[in-house]
Formats: sequence, C-alpha cells, structure tokens
Amino acid sequence: MSRTLQGATWALRVQFFVAGALFATLGVHVPSIKSHYGLGEQALVIALLASGIGSVLTLLQAGRVLARHAPKRVAPIVALVCAGAVGSLLAPSHYGLLLGLMLVYGTATALFDVAINDEAAALERQAGRPLMSGFHGMFSLGGMAGAAAWSLLAPAGVSPTAHSVGAAAILGALAIAASPFMLRQSRGGPQGLAPLSLPRGPLLLLGLMAGMGLVAEGAMYDWSVLYLRQELGSPAGIASLGYACFSAAMAAGRFGGDWVRARVSPVALLRTSGALGALGMALALVIPHPGAALAGFALVGLGFSNIVPVLFSVAGQLPGIAPAHGIASVSSVGYAGLMAGPPLIGFIADARSLSAGLLVVIVFAVVVAACARRAFDGTPGLHVSR
Repeated sequence: MSRTLQGATWALRVQFFVAGALFATLGVHVPSIKSHYGLGEQALVIALLASGIGSVLTLLQAGRVLARHAPKRVAPIVALVCAGAVGSLLAPSHYGLLLGLMLVYGTATALFDVAINDEAAALERQAGRPLMSGFHGMFSLGGMAGAAAWSLLAPAGVSPTAHSVGAAAILGALAIAASPFMLRQSRGGPQGLAPLSLPRGPLLLLGLMAGMGLVAEGAMYDWSVLYLRQELGSPAGIASLGYACFSAAMAAGRFGGDWVRARVSPVALLRTSGALGALGMALALVIPHPGAALAGFALVGLGFSNIVPVLFSVAGQLPGIAPAHGIASVSSVGYAGLMAGPPLIGFIADARSLSAGLLVVIVFAVVVAACARRAFDGTPGLHVSR
C-alpha cells in the first residue's frame, strides 16, 4: 500500500472514531437532556425521533451530494455541524430549539456516515483488499471511548454541559485535522449512474438485511440491561455488563473482520454471522442465568459485527451505481430498521414478555443468513473477497 493510501486509511479511521464518539456523547446525555428541558417520556421520544427523521430524509439525497462533492470536502463540514449540534444540546432551554438541534444532528450525522463509508469503499477498491470492517471497528471504539469518558468525568464533578462542549470541540478538531489526508477524488455526477438514493432492486434487499442487522444493535442498546434486571433478576452491577459484553465482542469482531473477509466468501460470512447471532440470542433466552445471557449477548455482538460492513461494501461496488448512491440507499433502509426495531420489541414485550420480544433478533438473524446468497445474485463483476 502506498504512503498516500496509508495516510488516507488512517485519516478515515479517525473520521469513523469521531462519528462513533459523537454518537455516544449524545447517547450518554439523553438523561441530561430530559432533565435539562424537564421532558416527559413522550416529549423525549419526539426529540429523538426528530434526529431519526432528519437522518432518513438526508439519506435519500446524500447520493446526490456525494456525486458532486468528494468525501474529503463533505466530511469535515458535516462533522463540524454534527459536533456543533452535540455541543449545543444543553445550551438552550426552549423545547423547539432542542427539536431543531436534533434535526440538524440527524441530518449532519447521516451525511457524515455516507461520506466516510463512500471513502471506505473507494479505499477498498484502490487497496485491493478488505478494509470496511476495520473502519466500522473504529466507530465501535469511538462509541466505547465516548461513553467511557463520561463515566470517568461525571464522578469527578464535570457538568454534562462542560463535557458535551469539550467532547464536541475535541472531536470536531480531530475531524478537521484528519481531512487533508483523505483521498483526492474528482466528482461531477457521471452519466449512467443512479440519480437518486432510493432503494430498489438489489439495493432494497441489501438495505432490508442491513436493517435487520441494525435491529440487533438497537435491541442490545435498549433492552439488554433491562432483560438481565427484569427477566433474570440480576443485580445492577451484573446487568450493566449486558451491553458492554455485546459492544466489546462487536468491536473485536469488526477489527478481525477484514482478515476473515480476505479468506471467506461474503455469502459464507453472512450465513455464519446470522447463525452465530441467532445462536447467541437463543443461548441468552433459553438458559435463565446471567452468565449464559452475558455469553449470549457477546455471541450476538460477534455474529452481527460484520453484517453491516459487508453489506455496505457490496452496496459501494454494485455495477452501474455510484458508491455514494448505493451506500445511501442501503443506509436509509438500515436506519429505518434501527429506529423501528426497538419499539417493535417493546410492543411485543408489552403484549407478551421481553423474552418474546427478543425473539425478533433470532428471526432476523436467520433471515439474513437465508438471504445471503440472494444478496449477491445478479451482480456480475462484483469484486468480493473469497
């Protein structure tokens, strides 16, 4: 790999880290937002939904933006906007301003996500080897670092406002510092490529599979701790390890994912990933013991760790479709799954039980494994690792 590609690879790793850390910084301050604005549950859900709406609407047009402007130009701008929104969330006191900031955050983070994944697809093509899983591993590492920073600073008496502003400033500076080393790509809306990021055909299938994969992430984020506390009666200290086990295993799986992708076909990898995710959740649900649940959640994280990176890599290589359009299309459906999954599980949990709700993860994992071959049909010339 040339020095230029090496520099671009490290720069993009920084950008993925920034994206994950910003996401986590917002996540850890959801309780602070609720307290600062004096919100009830419904008002808080609406504020979070504003971010999701901004993301989905932006993803439908992100391909147009990236067709005209290279990630090197787009990424630092939207990263700063995203960081500014995160740093400003606890500044105003009016609920309408919060909704506006959440909408801006959702818009900026979606465009940032497509830009860096577009760059990742380009780096994979130029390097001639898998890189996508490692980049997503940096997102997971950034998320863990963002959450850990607040867990260390909060007991020291640092205010939520000071932390959000400081984290946003540092992460925004990192994004700006890394951007000059990203790839120089010429853009100008080439003819013959899909003009819209609307999911259809193979992109729709890839998007649905990504959405099913992201449902597991949302389920673990929202329900793993509650499952250990409510269904298994675990103490708070043990229950808090539920999401940590999932996240650590997912990060490990992604950092090792490129090595695996270079040696295993994407079809076999998706089938194995789905089977491992289903096995892990079954273990957590069938054996009513905290140790089994923690081990199961770790297997879910390991199993689902490479599903989204593989699907994004494929979406960025489909013949006749610009990488940004493909990635944005798959992301739009995937984000919809991320938003819809946890409420779906909650609805089933309310009607039956949380254990019944989490069966959704098993069903989706099996569907991803079953659709693995079909996802690669009809894509002649697609460069995939064997």
